[in-house]
Amino acid sequence: VQLQASGGGLVQAGESLRLSCAASGRTFSSYAMGWFRRAPGKEREVVAVISWSGRTQYYADSAKGRFTISRDNAKNTVYLQMNSLKPEDTAVYYCAASASQKPMSSMRSEYEYHYWGQGTKVTVSS
Repeated sequence: VQLQASGGGLVQAGESLRLSCAASGRTFSSYAMGWFRRAPGKEREVVAVISWSGRTQYYADSAKGRFTISRDNAKNTVYLQMNSLKPEDTAVYYCAASASQKPMSSMRSEYEYHYWGQGTKVTVSS
């Protein structure tokens, strides 16, 4: 699976962005998908995860109520809608795919992911 993330950019605090991650391959619908981010000087952290079916999602506390993860298996694409952006959301955002069958609680770990996109940079100015 090859992943291509896009949609990053420079926005002001309070504005919105939608990230997209397009996947190659015919098995996209069998993978759980996650969005992670790495802020300057910090380790990579999970933002949101969605199950292969789209029925189950997980959000980091920092994303709850502001971000929405979704997927369109017909288009081999996963999205991250980010609203009410804050300067602390500034980071490089990565999408990742996992063939793991573990419960959603395990999918917060980057070590469960087998494929990674190249990252898209999000900068939120105050």
